[in-house]
Amino acid sequence: MNIENTLAVFERGTDEILPLDELKKKLAKNKPLRIKAGFDPTAPDLHLGHTVLINKLKQLQDLGHEILFLIGDFTGMIGDPTGKSATRPPLTQEQVIENSQTYQDQVFKILDKEKTTVVFNSEWMGKMSSAQMIQLASQQTVARMLERDDFSKRYKSGKSISIHEFLYPLIQGYDSVALESDIELGGTDQKFNLLMGRELQKQAGMEPQVILTMPILEGLDGVQKMSKSLDNYIGIDDAPNDMFGKIMSISDKLMWRYLELLSFESLKT
Repeated sequence: MNIENTLAVFERGTDEILPLDELKKKLAKNKPLRIKAGFDPTAPDLHLGHTVLINKLKQLQDLGHEILFLIGDFTGMIGDPTGKSATRPPLTQEQVIENSQTYQDQVFKILDKEKTTVVFNSEWMGKMSSAQMIQLASQQTVARMLERDDFSKRYKSGKSISIHEFLYPLIQGYDSVALESDIELGGTDQKFNLLMGRELQKQAGMEPQVILTMPILEGLDGVQKMSKSLDNYIGIDDAPNDMFGKIMSISDKLMWRYLELLSFESLKT
């Protein structure tokens, strides 16, 4: 497949590719790239909102690239502050372990198990000493962290921000250093964290990863993002009849978005 056709696969359904010229350079090397996407096991089941990323991983896997399915068992115990207006309660280790197993059971309905490397960020973060964690924290400033939209809004409105929440983007970014990733995928709400990975890789003397941000999929209501807590989701493990009924309830306008983000069908008419 030539670079133009390969780029078309990368670009399908993506919101941004940062920077595009660096992606072209990586592809020009004509070798498999290490492509990472992280999922915190904050709930026991995956839904179609998660498969926006997983489908893209499958498309890139089919191109011959190495897929790193990262389960954030360490970050899951911190709690991702992205988009939150208050400090998120961390999960217990037992909850994380249980949810992690469910993710592994479900993700291979899409990804090729034999060609996917499953990694846990506790493998390196759990071994990091207190001194090393402090050294990692020293690589960014409070001012830089407050550039994040959700942190900025909470700070300006007088809502609390716990110190451990500042560690989350740093740890997610350090995952890219530990895995030596060439590309990282994430939702548009993860852009700050994904860019952090680029910064930490540069500081480590590595070639920085390229970022692919994917849209946040609206739920069945067509307004809010798909979420189990909002009961507007379609679960990967839902019964076929339930899936069909929910899909049939989607508006005609939203159906085209679902076709682009959730299927492998051609978009040519």
